[in-house]
Amino acid sequence: MQDLKKYRIRCTLTYGDIYSQIIVWLIVIFIALATSLALWSTTRQIYALATVGLIVVLSLPFLLFAFVTTLFNHIEILSVDPLIEDEPSRAEFPAS
Repeated sequence: MQDLKKYRIRCTLTYGDIYSQIIVWLIVIFIALATSLALWSTTRQIYALATVGLIVVLSLPFLLFAFVTTLFNHIEILSVDPLIEDEPSRAEFPAS
C-alpha cells in the first residue's frame, strides 16, 4: 500500500478534446435522419426506421471507442517524491 503513495493519477481531458468527436457523430445522426426522410413513403416506412436504427447502432460502438481511447490518452501517471511532497494538495483531489 505504501507503493501507491509514490504515484499520482491525473486526467487532463478537456471538452475541446472530444468536441470534434461529438460534432462528427451529430453529423452522422443528421445524415441518418435525412436518409430516413428520403425513404419515408407509405410503402417504405419500415425501411426508413430500419435505416435510422442501423446507422445509430453501427455508429455507437465507434463513438464509444473514440471516447474511451481519447480518455486513456489523457490519463497521466506521475511519480511523486515522498520527501518533497508529503501530502497532496486539496486543489488536485476534490472531496468525495
